[in-house]
Amino acid sequence: MLLSLERLNKVYSTSSTKVQALCDVSLSLNEGDFVAVQGPSGSGKSTLLLTAGTMLAPDSGVVSILGETPYAMTANVRATFRAKHIGFVFQQFHLVPYLNVLENVQAASLGLPASNRTANFKVEQLLEQFGLASRSRHYPSQLSMGERQRCCIARALLNDPKLLLADEPSGSLDESNAQIVMVELRRFVKNGGAVLLVTHDSRVAQLADRVVQMRSGVLSC
Repeated sequence: MLLSLERLNKVYSTSSTKVQALCDVSLSLNEGDFVAVQGPSGSGKSTLLLTAGTMLAPDSGVVSILGETPYAMTANVRATFRAKHIGFVFQQFHLVPYLNVLENVQAASLGLPASNRTANFKVEQLLEQFGLASRSRHYPSQLSMGERQRCCIARALLNDPKLLLADEPSGSLDESNAQIVMVELRRFVKNGGAVLLVTHDSRVAQLADRVVQMRSGVLSC
């Protein structure tokens, strides 16, 4: 089992209210799985992705990745584990504005020990693959939206992760660039990885192999 989420619960509390973001959520992915979680804004999709990505501990339940339980690790060990095994693709890209394209992609390996960091030739290969070789010295503000997302995917793939987590990866793109993103996600799955994608767009969700619905923190097939 590549990813196993078992009976996850997460509550956000304020002085006046409580919101159940995850309610007894269970989900599993094996290598070669492409699962889309579809639901409206506020349904808990992003909380699910952050929890699966080892960045937001659940109040209860177990997250297991490649047989390991990341939330039982120290924060530093968990960060290294995350950098090694998980790639993230975001709608808002989260590129560092003062780093150029090459440096933004290289940044993915900074969470690994120096001996495990990816050589520059791998970065250059990815930039070539995603049509960014001629833009390697450009900064995010100098890129189109499609180029920014391709840079984001290249960064996500740098450390050869087994799991890709995608949060509305085509939400800011036109149809042509959105199609490029989905083709690359499918290529990743075909090569033995697994993708967990969250979206409110049924057209994007239908490109996955399995679609589950999320409403008010509850996941259903």
